[in-house]
Amino acid sequence: MKNVLQPFSDEQMRITINLYQQYEVWMEAERALAAMPYNLVRKQVNGRSYLYEVRDRANNAKSLGPWSDAQSARLEVYRSEKSEWQHRRDMSKQRLDETCRLYRSVRLPLLSGSAGAILREADKRSLLGNKLIVVGTNAIAAYHIEAAGMIREIPDETDDCDLAWTGTELEEGRQPIWEMLKAVDTTFTINTERSFQARNAKAYEVEILAAPSRIGSIFRTDRPMPIPLPEQEWLLNGRFVDHIVVCRDGQPARIVAPDPRWFALQKFWMAEQPKRNSLKRPKDRIQAEILLEAVAQTMLQYPLDDEFEAGLPGDLAPLFDRWKQSRLN
Repeated sequence: MKNVLQPFSDEQMRITINLYQQYEVWMEAERALAAMPYNLVRKQVNGRSYLYEVRDRANNAKSLGPWSDAQSARLEVYRSEKSEWQHRRDMSKQRLDETCRLYRSVRLPLLSGSAGAILREADKRSLLGNKLIVVGTNAIAAYHIEAAGMIREIPDETDDCDLAWTGTELEEGRQPIWEMLKAVDTTFTINTERSFQARNAKAYEVEILAAPSRIGSIFRTDRPMPIPLPEQEWLLNGRFVDHIVVCRDGQPARIVAPDPRWFALQKFWMAEQPKRNSLKRPKDRIQAEILLEAVAQTMLQYPLDDEFEAGLPGDLAPLFDRWKQSRLN
């Protein structure tokens, strides 16, 4: 096959490196602020003073006990820490915004704004990479960065967001997926005909998928609730890709996606499945062919060697062999 990659220039490479570093500093501050109480205040009740924790903008609050010197010190520490993290967040965001503008100006790969908002919230909650990864076409943007160039002619447009649950430990009573989606957009509701899919008022769809080995770590009341799909097991193999991209709205987002070798081979497999939407199967095949070729040509950190081939399951081994033979023609 012809060369499928347009290598990044030195300037493009510099921007992607700076973007990752600046995003990490900004996100660290966002996570720290998210972990702190919404607000702490001194409040008078029936002539006595108490320290209260305000939980939200609606001023829902709970008492932390009567006012005392210890409570006063606690409030001062809280205000000081919050101010410091807010300053760090605001200063880092200024530099990050500037780099995002440079990123767009040099035509690096972009992600949809809707997907970006979901991924930022997931990252702020420490879900991304720990319990959720990007498994749909949105992952392609990260593969461009991993390849250090634009992968030519690979389909990368999508109107939805596909995420896979990768958590291994059950947290009783928790709804991390649903809380994350509602924080992004309160209009998200569950598709009653497809329990693994949520849609908002603008008809933007989010699907949650899971391998059978991971489905048991999702608490039964969380939503959307995926059905176990055996082919999702393949996407847990290898080494995940982890990159920062910029969205069409100018904001950054982190993508953690499967090993590109396993992603491509799963796409080959999906293109063979009669149950797969007939309109999506050609795109699956093209994505698989071009991405696997990009891996072979430029992603030497993901070898397509005998050791890799020997570890392929029976469903994927013939597809990989067919791809290798096609390269000889």
